[in-house]
Amino acid sequence: MWILMIEACVAFFLLVFIVWWTMYAPKPKPRDEDKTQQDDQP
Repeated sequence: MWILMIEACVAFFLLVFIVWWTMYAPKPKPRDEDKTQQDDQP
């Protein structure tokens, strides 16, 4: 029974970690090519 509780806790913390990692991950900086394309549009 304890093994099932430990497994459930590990799965829960892994889920929370993945959500936290994806929410607060730094966003990639725009490349120069993307910036020039945005500047060309009115």
